[in-house]
Amino acid sequence: MLIFVKYLKLRKMHEKIATNNFKLRVEKFLERQEFMKHIGFDLSVIEEGRTEGWLDIQTIHKQQKGLVHGGVTATLADIVAGFAAYTTVPMDCHVVTAEIKVSYFKAGMGQKLHAIGYVIKRGRKLNFCEAEIWSVDGDKRNLIAKATTTMAVITPQDINHKMNA
Repeated sequence: MLIFVKYLKLRKMHEKIATNNFKLRVEKFLERQEFMKHIGFDLSVIEEGRTEGWLDIQTIHKQQKGLVHGGVTATLADIVAGFAAYTTVPMDCHVVTAEIKVSYFKAGMGQKLHAIGYVIKRGRKLNFCEAEIWSVDGDKRNLIAKATTTMAVITPQDINHKMNA
């Protein structure tokens, strides 16, 4: 029992240290985000439970009518919500999208997209997040979409279990 209590204390200390280093962890993780690089998206704000990023709208981001493709909008929502959740988990854990629902309000057009993601409810195994996608054309901003997501926490035990199954 004493060993288990010590383990729990060490785990809490580890979680606190991990939370304090979330920005460095995210920046390091971003180095391997090839799809984000491919579409030209980058995070500009990394805070605990919140991330933001910008995308310069290019031809590759548009569908046949010249509007931002809905898949691009959904991708940005997924990225900022996912990284917002990632800032809240212990250092040895990861998050994956378990569910995403995107509501589109307006057509995506303009010069840039501004994506904002934040954690609404943090849990041990699931984080509930939201994301907003804004189109920016000069000084005009329009909320074009909002997403709700469920981000599943992946622990080392989850990974070991899968590998041994």
